[in-house]
Amino acid sequence: MAKQAVDTGGARLSGDSAARSHFLGRTRELKELRADIERAGLDTLAGRKAPRARVLLIAGRPGSGRTALAEELVRRVADGYRDGVLRVRLSEPDGSPVPVERTARELLTALGVSTPPGADEDELSEALRAALAERSTLLLLDDAAGAEQVDALLPDTPDCLVVAVSGGPLTGIADVRPCTLGGLDTKSALELLTRCTGSVRVTVDPRAAENLVEVCQAQPAALTLAGGWLAARPKMAVSDLAKRLHAEADDSGPLARVFRFVYDQLPGPAARILRLLSLAPAGLVDPHTASALAGCSVGGAGTALDDFVALGLLRAVPSPMPQYEVPGCLQPLLRGLAEAQDRPGELQLARARMLERTVRLLQSCRASAETDQPELREKLQGMPSELRFPTPRAAEDWLRARRPALLAAARLAVADGELDTLARRLMSQLVRAMAAHFGTQAAAPDLYEVHRLVLDVAERRSLPREKAAALLNLADVDARTGRTREALARYRAALDAGREANDPYATGRAMESVGGAHQELGDHDRAADWFGRALAQRLARGERADAARLYGRIAGAHTYAGRYGEALRNWRAAAAVHRKDGDIAAHARALSEVARVQEYAGRPTESLRTCQEAVEWARRADDTRLQAALQLRLADTLERLGDPTAARLHRSAAERMLGEGPQAGPGDEESPGRAADACEIRSTSTED
Repeated sequence: MAKQAVDTGGARLSGDSAARSHFLGRTRELKELRADIERAGLDTLAGRKAPRARVLLIAGRPGSGRTALAEELVRRVADGYRDGVLRVRLSEPDGSPVPVERTARELLTALGVSTPPGADEDELSEALRAALAERSTLLLLDDAAGAEQVDALLPDTPDCLVVAVSGGPLTGIADVRPCTLGGLDTKSALELLTRCTGSVRVTVDPRAAENLVEVCQAQPAALTLAGGWLAARPKMAVSDLAKRLHAEADDSGPLARVFRFVYDQLPGPAARILRLLSLAPAGLVDPHTASALAGCSVGGAGTALDDFVALGLLRAVPSPMPQYEVPGCLQPLLRGLAEAQDRPGELQLARARMLERTVRLLQSCRASAETDQPELREKLQGMPSELRFPTPRAAEDWLRARRPALLAAARLAVADGELDTLARRLMSQLVRAMAAHFGTQAAAPDLYEVHRLVLDVAERRSLPREKAAALLNLADVDARTGRTREALARYRAALDAGREANDPYATGRAMESVGGAHQELGDHDRAADWFGRALAQRLARGERADAARLYGRIAGAHTYAGRYGEALRNWRAAAAVHRKDGDIAAHARALSEVARVQEYAGRPTESLRTCQEAVEWARRADDTRLQAALQLRLADTLERLGDPTAARLHRSAAERMLGEGPQAGPGDEESPGRAADACEIRSTSTED
């Protein structure tokens, strides 16, 4: 499922598994919301079928329990939606809206629908609506910043229901009536307090408990903090806390007042750790993140995080390893404290420590998956024990669980603008770790975003070599997903950057890729021209294997254009290079392509002789699959020449070689510059 975001406070004290027993109050609001589901909409009253899903809006300030109410409503009505529940948060921890493109992709992934990397907002929104068109799904859109976000995600079917959580009305979405939240009723507020403190202290002084509820204005988040503080001090009377909060009354609101009181009671080191958590990417924290931010030990940071959970200052996130979420309602308060009490240089140093720790964890994560490389094994053994993963599976679990935070860290590092060296190292290791554990195809949407961030840094810092690498990576993905013209533009830009950097690898690959894009667009003359330019560079540098491949690509372009003479000349040149280099199998494949072109040119007898020669070379190469594929081609040629008996003999021989396995054609070689280089990020650090 897409990432779930639960508002701290609300009428529950723990995670969703305890929702049934921990939700309190809001009886009237739940009744109204359920009635609103059944209410006839404006289209129904007008005699029309509702064109879109019904939207229920739960509005309230952070800390009012708005997400808890939404989750309880979802729990109660989810059985009516056969395709389940999707949850996603629409705001970043700093309050900025999450791009619709990213949200739609998360929802599509949760639905099991593959999405092309680099697809824009309109394409992904349309794909999401298409995926939901035949489904009966309940969507919980938490912390919506505006109506535009919600409108872009609305399913075009009345069989779905959308529950949106926001701070105010969603003007622009028709037929939406907000359910606006205030405080809890007194009975529910007292029960919430009792669950934190135990029943004795509330029972012996009910008036003091009511006063505390009044000071907190019955706001769930404020009551949770007050209850957590009392629970940590079993000898403290409820009346004492109520008096102290009364004495500090101001215009800041109940949540800010209680939070400031709880914060002021923390020891100095714990208070510093807490306020630095406002720098945690995506609001997600683990002991390593807290340790790096505060510059303390991992064990000490873990203990502090558990103490914060007990106080209601953090929420534990279900995960294979310890992970916590900073409540959205506390984010601005923590951020204000950090800016007021820590110098800008100290905050920047904390960010740098966190990024450096993340880079080292990603190095360890990648090394855990690539144990066949001695240099990585040696580097892994040299790392401190707390940075090493016990098994590759543990490393993959960590990478999967921390994925939102890792991507957010890359975005924040690039946006900062002052930590570009660390940002480049982070993105380089993130790409390599994802490719090692997930594979380039599965991780392609995330990698595409990272490559765009790399491009931003390269352009800002005038790094033409890295700019060329990022453009090549982005263009490769564009080409694979059918955006050939966009790929062509990026390949040309990569060529310019490669020339500026005097990088022969980038310029050679860019020229070849420009030719490939022209060929995909059907412009075979330009394709052959660009392949020829790339070939000239390879020959000048003595890169014979690459030159042989380019001879083949030039021949392919000429074949498509019907220039069989030029095609034969280039395939023979490729065969000669392979033979001179001692690559017998490649020589056989090149001869088979010569035979194919001869057949296209109407010279079947010559094609037969060349194909027989290719079979003999494949036999010398001891490549059974290649030999079988060539035998099949030879059989096809014999049939066209009117010799079915010989054709059957060759076909039978091929089938014996292949058995029941898949057949491979002699030209089935992966296109250069695609999978092998699709995730390359060049860094100035050779140690990365």
